[in-house]
Amino acid sequence: MPLKDQLTDDMKSALRAGDKQRLGVIRLVNAAIKQREVDERIALDDIQVLTVLEKMLKQRRDSVAQFEQAGREDLAAIERFEIAVIEAYLPAKLDAGELDALIVAAIADSGAASARDMGKVMALVKERAAGRADMGAVSRLIRDRLAALG
Repeated sequence: MPLKDQLTDDMKSALRAGDKQRLGVIRLVNAAIKQREVDERIALDDIQVLTVLEKMLKQRRDSVAQFEQAGREDLAAIERFEIAVIEAYLPAKLDAGELDALIVAAIADSGAASARDMGKVMALVKERAAGRADMGAVSRLIRDRLAALG
């Protein structure tokens, strides 16, 4: 089942169950997806929906850090709940071994020989690990691998 359809079904279930918090988060996700579809005049596929979800997660993680810094644990808790709901729609994360193998394969496939080729490798890994890895951490791992090459 496509991710957008799953979100719609879950929204209907939350509405029937009277789960207002979960319903609100799913509506936010659907609104973000619809906004991107309208802005770009396209229908998003699952990989593009995952990109929207990852962006929303990053925003909420940043908000949690800021709220905790400001001593607003009540607002941080709301953001953590939203993170939990959004993460439920992401595929299982890659473990360290799988991620390392993916990076090695991307370096080989792209023919990367130095840090100047990081963009090529990053594009391949981003495509293959869509929604299954933190791209900030992946970037650091790729940089380290390419530095070791030369």
